Amino acid sequence: MKNEEKRTEAFYIDIEKVISDKNPRLLKLLPAFLIRYLKKIIHQDELNEFLKLYGDLPGLDFIHEGLKYMETKYKVKGLENLPKEGRYLFASNHPLGGLDGLVFIHEVGKIWPRLKFPVNDLLMNIKNLDPIFLPINKHGKQDKQAVIQIEKSYASDDQILYFPAGLCSRKKKGKIEDLEWKKHFITKAVKHKRDIVPVHFTGRNSNFFYNLANLRVLLGIKANIEMIYLADEMFKQKNKKITVRFGEPISYRMFDKTLSPQAWAVKVKKIVYSLGEGNDTF
Repeated sequence: MKNEEKRTEAFYIDIEKVISDKNPRLLKLLPAFLIRYLKKIIHQDELNEFLKLYGDLPGLDFIHEGLKYMETKYKVKGLENLPKEGRYLFASNHPLGGLDGLVFIHEVGKIWPRLKFPVNDLLMNIKNLDPIFLPINKHGKQDKQAVIQIEKSYASDDQILYFPAGLCSRKKKGKIEDLEWKKHFITKAVKHKRDIVPVHFTGRNSNFFYNLANLRVLLGIKANIEMIYLADEMFKQKNKKITVRFGEPISYRMFDKTLSPQAWAVKVKKIVYSLGEGNDTF
């Protein structure tokens, strides 16, 4: 895959520097064994090995090499049937918390290189993906410039990729599924006249991840501490198989006032999970 975007300056991950920049006093209080543990679970050495090789690549090229490095195996169904002239909002479940996003961008980007993906603003630290990512502040007021940038993207001819749950799937009552899908993608689709393409990913994280998330909720801890383990979960996906199924576009005209935007969001979520019932195995 060749991308005409400018190469970016390579960067490296340094967990001690990240903590020091945020809270120097905290770094002094943390025992050395905990720092070593954090480096291990975020796979600092492996990620820096990848960044040494490909950290200067921009956008789609960076993701292409990342999927090769992770030895990702996946099958795509239905994408070839989508009309190429469409302006879409691709709405997907989010089972993995990382690898699914990379595959999502990679596959849509093969057909439509111009695309945007609203993400947690913490991911904006991955400068290689600046041309693709749009920052969403999940922990405070949204920056005015970011709001303008997002609106411009929805109004443009770029394709929009979206995880309506905002978080990766959790395990509730023995079932692994996204949490509530927010109405935002419905209102944006209607406002900007974008048909919604339902997308379903197979895959799951480890029982450890789900158990930690449930324990955290049980203890009343609001901070999503399980997110610290998402890099580790991504590396656990090596050599596992994923199936991605793209459904038929749903006209934005369907989302009329017979239901609220939130109720429509629930319906689209059901459509996405019904796609999963037809996924083929390798």
